[in-house]
Amino acid sequence: MSHEELASYQSVFNDIKLALEQGRRRAATHVNHEMLITYWNIGRIIVEHEQTNPNRAEYGTATLRRLSRELTETYGKGFSVSNIQFMRRFYLAYEKQQTLSVKLSWSYYCELLIISDLDKRHFYECECIAAAWSARELKRQIATSLYERRLLSGGASNPQRKLAPSNDKSHALQPIDIIKDPYVFEFLGIPDNASLPESELERVLVAHMEKFLLELGQGFMFVGTQQRITLNNAHYYVDMVFYNKLLRAYVLVELKTSKLMPEAVGQINMYLNYYAREMNDEFDNPPIGIILCTDKDAVTAEYALGGLQNAIFASRYVSHVPDKEQLVQQAERALMDWERSESARSTRRAQTVALQ
Repeated sequence: MSHEELASYQSVFNDIKLALEQGRRRAATHVNHEMLITYWNIGRIIVEHEQTNPNRAEYGTATLRRLSRELTETYGKGFSVSNIQFMRRFYLAYEKQQTLSVKLSWSYYCELLIISDLDKRHFYECECIAAAWSARELKRQIATSLYERRLLSGGASNPQRKLAPSNDKSHALQPIDIIKDPYVFEFLGIPDNASLPESELERVLVAHMEKFLLELGQGFMFVGTQQRITLNNAHYYVDMVFYNKLLRAYVLVELKTSKLMPEAVGQINMYLNYYAREMNDEFDNPPIGIILCTDKDAVTAEYALGGLQNAIFASRYVSHVPDKEQLVQQAERALMDWERSESARSTRRAQTVALQ
């Protein structure tokens, strides 16, 4: 076979391969959608029959057991009592069939249905679709309380903004919208009391880059580590550099295996000034700095970060899944504080208008 014939054959093969892969994806999407509609209809039938029976509780329990047994005998696996209960809950949670997403399979909805808070469930559903998470990653993000961590990041700013999906076009994405506090690095397998040098923390994060990027959030692309900056023949090195395509901005990350110190802010501020002047092109927005540290106190952070022209954020990182109840309580307090402040501002505006 000549070179031209080989090239022609390879082109035909690649075209057929692409057609097969596209066809399989479409078929999988179609099968997934039909399965969701089927499970939704099973849930609807069960709920409607329950509503016609005066002894719903007793009727429901007995019916589910019998359905599980007979459906399993007829159709095989997939019809355990718990799975049928999920189908029932599936219908009750999404009574309008049009609200189901063809981008999510049954395994995703099984994770989402565990969340009783409607706003929280909607947040995870939107983020899952926007970031194309696997079902396993969705489970991890729920387990590590992404909803609460996103809400708690950035102080007392509008929580509705911070909880909006990353691809929400209703508002322009701002640097604060990508920040979390804390970041959770449980995938590194580092003991809580381990004392790692910064170079070792950097090494293990690079070794788990795929998971690290997922934890950073949507739109992050890795540029490199120890990126050199030369000023007056002196060399400085940025620990980690990323580019966020949603923000169209470089994101510089400094790793600190200690609590936040003011000098770290000055250091990354210098790096940001360099990137803004020397690395940015006409399409880039101002670069963003993130200091990842083991701890920070509010007073030090406020004075160290306040009044800077550059967008610099200090966030804690932890090597274990944070206490969910504690984060929930903190998030609820943050929402209440924001609502009170908004109410107070509305009252002051009304008083001002009345006096005019």
